[in-house]
Amino acid sequence: MIAKTRWLLVLCLAQLFIMLVFLNYSAILPLLKQEWGMNNTRAGSVFSIYQLGYIASGAVLSTLSDRFNTKRIFIFSVLWSGTANLLFALYAHDYFSAMVLRGLTGLGMGGTYMPGLKLVAEKFHTGERGKAVGIYVASLVLGASLSLALTGAVTSIAGWRWAFIICSMGVYAGAVLSLVVFKGYEPVVHHRSQGGFRGEVLKNKPAFLMILGYGSHMWEMYGMRSWLAPFFTALLIGHGISKGIATGWAATAAGIIIGIGTFATAITGTLSDMLGRTKTIAIAMCGSAMFSFIFGWMVNVNPYLTFAVGLVYGYLIVAESPVFSAGLTELVAPGYMGAAMGLQSLIGYSLGMISPTVFGWALDICNGWQPWPGVSAEWGIAFATAGLGAIAGPLFMYLLRRCPESERMAGGKR
Repeated sequence: MIAKTRWLLVLCLAQLFIMLVFLNYSAILPLLKQEWGMNNTRAGSVFSIYQLGYIASGAVLSTLSDRFNTKRIFIFSVLWSGTANLLFALYAHDYFSAMVLRGLTGLGMGGTYMPGLKLVAEKFHTGERGKAVGIYVASLVLGASLSLALTGAVTSIAGWRWAFIICSMGVYAGAVLSLVVFKGYEPVVHHRSQGGFRGEVLKNKPAFLMILGYGSHMWEMYGMRSWLAPFFTALLIGHGISKGIATGWAATAAGIIIGIGTFATAITGTLSDMLGRTKTIAIAMCGSAMFSFIFGWMVNVNPYLTFAVGLVYGYLIVAESPVFSAGLTELVAPGYMGAAMGLQSLIGYSLGMISPTVFGWALDICNGWQPWPGVSAEWGIAFATAGLGAIAGPLFMYLLRRCPESERMAGGKR
């Protein structure tokens, strides 16, 4: 058990470094909007193209991990994403170059998260899988928050290009740590069933409901995450702080709020081993949806109060993420785990790709609207578009709980 725990911690440390390129664009989005003359819709689409790159590679590479050596897929993907981000730092100069280079960065990230998750699922049995996956996802959440905080801090001192260069150096450090993770690694060989991909994944109703629930979770989380730093920038500017200083502080605030999810995923993953997967997911998503409908309106109130509420919001919005992944691994045959994760990536990140653009579109449509004197509405409406996705999650979990196959999860706790 000690050896498995040590292995998991090294994998988590590697993923923390790899994730430094994940939200670095969001940290500097207000600056690039001004520098490149982008509106909110275009700015959101740059984040969305990153998601598209992830989808294009994630669905394919996760499926290939059932048939090919995960080590090669993982390390090659890490090096790709670090290099693409470095090219962004050196050569991105307008909206179109940003779209191309950010999309290439997403292509690399697609071969890291889900293959790494598959490694964890193969290493830990179902009774302890929720906790292990929760710790693994916690490292990604912490990496995402550090991506914002580090980028914001370095940008305020040396400019955004140097911030991106440093993030790439972190990814290369993650590649070196990956060599330790895969030391002595031997791929697990699973027998293929007669049902094949169609029978084991596409016609697997419980697994598909879990994937749809994950999609609703991703819609909400990525709408919120991609615009959290710009939201705080707008909030601070509204309180008289200059744009440059506001951008740095906003990235730090967003990084801390996202970073609180580090504790949420580890705790919730463990709770789902005891309470059951569907119940844990439903509780967390009902809470996060409520905050999505109220948080945007807090652009009109005190920054300290908004930040405090944001900490609770940040905890809830990511809390159920590892539970979806752990539950899915328990609902599909081992030989098709990678394929199921690939489909989960395809649906989840497709919705996560669309959500930031819809969010930006809502900002543009509602720009300047004040339903009451002194009360700005655009951020409240925009965050509500994220919350609309979360509403469907508990419904999918209710339907899943009614399936007899749901007893496979969490040792029968569903």
